[in-house]
Amino acid sequence: MQRFFVEAHQIEEEKHQIHITGSDVKHIRNVLRMKTGEELWISNGADREYHCTIEAFGEEEVLLHILYAQEPDYELPSRICLFQGLPKADKMELIIQKAVELGACEIIPVETKRCVVKLDAKKAEKKAQRWQQIAESAAKQSKRMLIPKVKNVVTFREALAYAGELDVILIPYELAKGMGETKAILSAIEPGQSIGIFIGPEGGFEETEVEAAVCAGARPITLGRRILRTETAGLAILSVLMFRLECGD
Repeated sequence: MQRFFVEAHQIEEEKHQIHITGSDVKHIRNVLRMKTGEELWISNGADREYHCTIEAFGEEEVLLHILYAQEPDYELPSRICLFQGLPKADKMELIIQKAVELGACEIIPVETKRCVVKLDAKKAEKKAQRWQQIAESAAKQSKRMLIPKVKNVVTFREALAYAGELDVILIPYELAKGMGETKAILSAIEPGQSIGIFIGPEGGFEETEVEAAVCAGARPITLGRRILRTETAGLAILSVLMFRLECGD
């Protein structure tokens, strides 16, 4: 069943109505070719979703009738921020799509010393718009209750400053100690704690960057004996954290 996101002012619970506006109107009418009476899900972008039917089509809106509302538990109990070193080609699109599916709340593209890709302000803004669209589409597909935010590209120093507000910072690193210490670090994470994950670009982080991250409170971890590609590493640790947080032990 199709899912869309709305803001609070579009919901009139006392009238059992929701007003769909903006680009979603064209998508519902012309792309999906939905008809009056068809059902769909609406999320308020926070903690509540609505099972609705299409009541009427207007020139600039689609009017929905609320059948019932519920507060499902789709989100992870922790806020996870993925700090992703800028990869080559279109790898970032795949990373964003899968990170959203796995429960990340924010994706922050980071320009590091070994990044091959260099974006000027105009290109970075255009990329950010495209990446946010991918995040929204992935959120709809995976039944997320919110649309994860894709931030503008930041420097490594800016990323560390932003991560300083989080409870736990992880940095997968090929020279990190064995699985035993990594297991202990991950086992100590409690549901509700905010988590930052730093992933390097192709070629990984320079040693000075890892040292700076550790000085900022990051914990180096290993993802195993094999070297993972940049588009794999973040998804691997996100999968582990999803299992850890949802199991609760």
